[in-house]
Amino acid sequence: MLGGRVTISDQYDVGLPNGPLSLAISAASDRGAVRSINEDSFLVLPRLFLVADGMGGHSFGDRASQCVVHSFARTIGHHAVLTPEHVVQAITDANREVIELNSDGAVSGTTLSGVALVSVGADAEPRWMAFNVGDSRVYHWDGRNLEQVTVDHSAVQELLELGHITDFEALTHPDRNVITRALGIHPDVSPDFWLLPVGTHHTFLACSDGLSKELDDDLIAAILADRGALAEAESIADRLVAAAIAAGGSDNVTVVVVEATRATSTNAIDEATGDRGSSPYLEQTRPRK
Repeated sequence: MLGGRVTISDQYDVGLPNGPLSLAISAASDRGAVRSINEDSFLVLPRLFLVADGMGGHSFGDRASQCVVHSFARTIGHHAVLTPEHVVQAITDANREVIELNSDGAVSGTTLSGVALVSVGADAEPRWMAFNVGDSRVYHWDGRNLEQVTVDHSAVQELLELGHITDFEALTHPDRNVITRALGIHPDVSPDFWLLPVGTHHTFLACSDGLSKELDDDLIAAILADRGALAEAESIADRLVAAAIAAGGSDNVTVVVVEATRATSTNAIDEATGDRGSSPYLEQTRPRK
């Protein structure tokens, strides 16, 4: 994506054993106020939604993020039903293909974050699968609270976990742009995964760090909550991207918003009270290194 705003929106139903799931999708990407090239890419498929934030400069990051999008589309675009294994294979294939881009001496890589609707084993009820590599994020919005589902693979996040810096210090730390995992760097990629119940209503937000660097969680939540402020033909993804650019737009910014609603649910989750029980996520991820 060389520049300019790219935006899409769509609505459709996905047939599930316990009743159809209605999806409202919006996505937007912009090079921001400073960069001349947009090295972000996104992909929207019927059951999979992702953001890739390329890095490398001189358009090499652009090539890497688009390589991931094309690779995912080839690997799983033809599957009517997705499984966690399909997503894992797609990440592995995409990592290999980005590495192959570097065979001409160029250095490029990309982060990745997204959600997929997957079938797990013999369970009739599917799950939402969130995944990430790097510092692109997935958030969950329940109508009142915004929660970061993924954990950044970054130097600053590791310093936070060790207690060496505070959240406030992380905002201006000199290593805040240093990531510890990415696609295209090592033959063995280590993504993180989370499995979440479908429930009656979920809103997921996948984004590049161009959003999270400019807008804090409270402001993101306020924008998600204030639907009455949307102009005609403006999507919630448009509004988030515009807000990030207005706040400085120092980087490319890309957002994919997935709003999933079902009239009834068989999950043992009280969506009205926000009670998720004793285990909010069925986490399936490797230990962080």
